[in-house]
Amino acid sequence: MNVELRCISCILNRGYLQIQEATEDKVLQFKTLSTILRFLSEEFKPTANPAYLGTKRDKLIRELTGDPYKQKKELSNQKALEVLPLAQSIVLKESSPQIRFRKACLSAIVGNIMEFDLPDNPFKFEDLENLIKQAETDLAIDEISQIFDKAKNAKNVLYLTDNAGEIALDMLLVAELKNLGAHVTVAVKEGPILNDALLEDAKVVGMDKIADKVMSTGSDFVGLFPKDCSDEFLELYRSVDFVVAKGMGHAETLTEVKLPVPHALLLRSKCSTVATHFGVDTGKNIAKLLH
Repeated sequence: MNVELRCISCILNRGYLQIQEATEDKVLQFKTLSTILRFLSEEFKPTANPAYLGTKRDKLIRELTGDPYKQKKELSNQKALEVLPLAQSIVLKESSPQIRFRKACLSAIVGNIMEFDLPDNPFKFEDLENLIKQAETDLAIDEISQIFDKAKNAKNVLYLTDNAGEIALDMLLVAELKNLGAHVTVAVKEGPILNDALLEDAKVVGMDKIADKVMSTGSDFVGLFPKDCSDEFLELYRSVDFVVAKGMGHAETLTEVKLPVPHALLLRSKCSTVATHFGVDTGKNIAKLLH
């Protein structure tokens, strides 16, 4: 997925908001924004990938000011754990494995809304409960039955996480994948990038007690750039039967490469560029099977 002209406003606005969050030093704020502007003057072109630009922008900000999302990630984990019992009750009240799988997918997709500083994603934590309840109504692309058919025949599944907080709701789907007989490895980012989940977030929410294994991709890039991942991760990625990939970053990157196995793409359309790519409105749930 390539950038569109309108992406520049989001890339710059997120950078501006992150810089304000990270430091009150006016001189450092201007220095950091100037560095980003110089980078974009060279790299913002029609063939650029939005996940790559977002990654590079965030690396520049962290190098100069620190991590702007640390506190928000901690809050996200806390708030997600508060609504987890509601989502769990919606899943577990179903007796059919296929319907339980469906409900778990929907809750996991809703969790993807926990992202900050996106103009098209006016997210508030207090919305989570209602969003979980209306997840079916917000589903604009529904390929969950096809995803279920792939998942029930998979022996080894790789689950690519996205955001902190969201990873708590991912536990419901990981549990259902295991109930179908799969060995599930959950992968998180190696280091801070946006508000993506790290190993510490997986442990805080209890994912390490649900998944068969939790590991790092070896990368701190948004989405999945294989050339930036560890050999250990790539060996696993190429050996599994099925991949579940969460979030817009994975949508922006996985749609650009040849996939070794089927991938279930689960996300919320939180920006107009991604929404347009999938032919849906912003603020919608997407469950897409990629081959």
